[in-house]
Amino acid sequence: MWQRLAGFVLKYRLWLLALLFASTGIMAYYASKVELSYEFTGAIPRDNLKFLEYQDFKSKFGEDGNMMVVGIETDSLFKLEFFKEYVKLNEDMRKIPAVENTLSIPVAINLVKDDSTRKLKAVTLFQPVPQDQATLDSLATVFNSLPFYKGLLYSSNSHSYLMAVHINKGILNSIKRIEVVEAITKTAEAFGKKHNLDVKLSGLPMIRTIMATKVADELKMFLKISFVLTALILLLFFRSVSAVLMSMVVVAIGVIWSVATIVLCGYKITLLTGLIPPLIVVIGIPNCVYFLNKYHTEYALHGNKSKALVRMVQKMGIVTLFTNLTAAIGFGVFYFTNSAILKQFGVVAGVNIMLIFLISFIFLPSVLSYLPPPKTKHTSYLENKMFCSVLDLLNTLVFKYRPMVYLVTVLMVGAAILGMMRLRPVGFIVDDIPKSDKLYTDLKFFEKNFKGVMPLEIVVDTKKKNGVVNLQTLTKLDEVSKIIAEQPVCARPLSVAEGIKFAKQAYYGGDSLNYAVPNQFDIGFLAPYLRMKGASGEASTFTKLVSSFMDSTRQVARISVNMADVGSVELPRLIDSLRPQVNAIFDTAQYKVTFTGTSIIFLEGSRFIINGLMESILLAFVLIIFCMLYLFRSWRMLLISLIPNIIPLVVTAGVMGWMNIAIKPSTVLVFSIALGIAIDVTIRFLVNFKQELPQNNLDISATVRQTINETGLSIIYTSLILFAGFMIFAFSEFQGTKALGWLTSLTLVMAMITNLTILPAMLLWMEKALQKKAKKKELWNPLDEEADLEMDQIGLDDKND
Repeated sequence: MWQRLAGFVLKYRLWLLALLFASTGIMAYYASKVELSYEFTGAIPRDNLKFLEYQDFKSKFGEDGNMMVVGIETDSLFKLEFFKEYVKLNEDMRKIPAVENTLSIPVAINLVKDDSTRKLKAVTLFQPVPQDQATLDSLATVFNSLPFYKGLLYSSNSHSYLMAVHINKGILNSIKRIEVVEAITKTAEAFGKKHNLDVKLSGLPMIRTIMATKVADELKMFLKISFVLTALILLLFFRSVSAVLMSMVVVAIGVIWSVATIVLCGYKITLLTGLIPPLIVVIGIPNCVYFLNKYHTEYALHGNKSKALVRMVQKMGIVTLFTNLTAAIGFGVFYFTNSAILKQFGVVAGVNIMLIFLISFIFLPSVLSYLPPPKTKHTSYLENKMFCSVLDLLNTLVFKYRPMVYLVTVLMVGAAILGMMRLRPVGFIVDDIPKSDKLYTDLKFFEKNFKGVMPLEIVVDTKKKNGVVNLQTLTKLDEVSKIIAEQPVCARPLSVAEGIKFAKQAYYGGDSLNYAVPNQFDIGFLAPYLRMKGASGEASTFTKLVSSFMDSTRQVARISVNMADVGSVELPRLIDSLRPQVNAIFDTAQYKVTFTGTSIIFLEGSRFIINGLMESILLAFVLIIFCMLYLFRSWRMLLISLIPNIIPLVVTAGVMGWMNIAIKPSTVLVFSIALGIAIDVTIRFLVNFKQELPQNNLDISATVRQTINETGLSIIYTSLILFAGFMIFAFSEFQGTKALGWLTSLTLVMAMITNLTILPAMLLWMEKALQKKAKKKELWNPLDEEADLEMDQIGLDDKND
């Protein structure tokens, strides 16, 4: 079959190249339309209960993650000149397109009792802006007597102040969010520079935007580095500019097709799909190395270019097909998880790994047929003294020191298993951001002074219309708020109860001692005053704020909590400790209480990704087993092929445990990627062993030695390319991507070592059994045909050979 395919490619090479370039032009058009994703909910299945609860919450109350916060620390806020500047900062923020409103001290509302109208008037406390220090001091005293704002706009433990900037949720789901976040950042930084202050900025809109922007920037950077790095390695290897250029064209076409696939599938660039183009470069280059290495080896044997090309396709077609197939399985199994973001990654990666095989299978033989035969300097690497000494060392280890190889392996695996017992799954919303990054340090500022900015929502359904404004419900809401406020990682919650408490304080002349939920006696006098209107007769800002904590029917209330980024381990513990207390207050027969919000969604998403990755590794393992069975038709060969690839995975897991690297989406991804790629080395080795075995009269020892010498060079080079290709991810700003890079590199290097030591050692260990199988022709199944094609049948001119 592979001989006929070789003939087809070489005969119709011109038409195939034209078709390849034309289709690449079309794919480049689609690739130019790729967009970034800013969503955090893509990890959760759309039919998941927590996802449905979150969507129901958003339909009633809107987006919970549309607030940026601006923080300053100063003891000069209530000094007249500085305060005027702070007022101007608030006004400048409101002028930014897509900023719906701000909540800060300059626009703080106070409630004033009006006995003539029997209403509470909502007045902006600091408007008009005070023109003298005495007036400002007086208003500041009034402001400090309002418990409603304590912990919300200022910290009682430090001179820290907060401004909340609410952004239109429609803008947040589009590329325009970048402009808005940048405008808010520039405005805040200009204020800080003018007053020599380190202005702190945080909030989910900023975190999502910066992370998405960094993904795009790193995608461009990694692509450039991977191209340059692999080009240099190839040039050192082949000493041929044409070989480098051909390989670069192959992977460039693969990158274009991968980005276009993202668009054609209706996906966007995420932290995961952003890794695919550099991965295509890393995975595509070994295809080129395998083909070119075989071409040069064959040409060095007989000096016939046409025959070398046919043999290259015959011998390496099956190898590259199965190496790409197993790599595609390693990625493609993510499609079968319940996580949307993993499904996208699996589809795009799996499809394009097979496409890079098709591209290299068409492009390389076709272009090589038009180029002159390789010169001696281009094949000199086959006799490289340094690599020859490495191959001699491998032969010595396998044939003379096999017991030592087994002993070292057992000790290493034992230490790794002990390390695996230390592994713990944990993830944070800003987990991938470096600890020194301003985004991270600013978040910690808000956690220290305001208990955090991550949204947690508790939704209380009273199961009856106007049930929220019932005095009993308000009292229960206040009780829950007090329990939550006692948690060290939670800020003081906001609910409709806080607004009612503020109203009672106003009714009793602004005395802060009356900041409490009204009793039965109070409510009769207070009720007429709760119908608050602004000066124009429209609902005031305060009224709108209070109303935002109830749905339109006043049946469902929300308790909004800002909290620290406590991680995927502590958050469930916190929820589990709060739930029984909340249920004790809200009788489940009368009320329905739901915990939701972005923090819960993130937790659920992390859980789904980790579980999905674990399941996908097992599925990939099973599928690869079937591939190996089909390829070698022997359970012994299957066992021999799997052990050298399980050992590197175990060692990597052990290293993670000993180095306290947590199990999280980015680190679990290592095992599936490494399994799919590392098995390529095994296939390369065993296919060559299988092809050469009959040529050595079924002599296992001679065939093992020959296979090490013939495949060792290309295996080492491809492993070095893969190592370098994945190590570029170690320079990422994201901790998860960094860990993915060096852990995958470690796994692949270990796989190279085990496949060049343990694998041949096991072949020798099972020598008698394999010889018996081979004689029965149960092991050997020829993968190539020895008959040569007539050169005129495929249109090759051999006159220069």
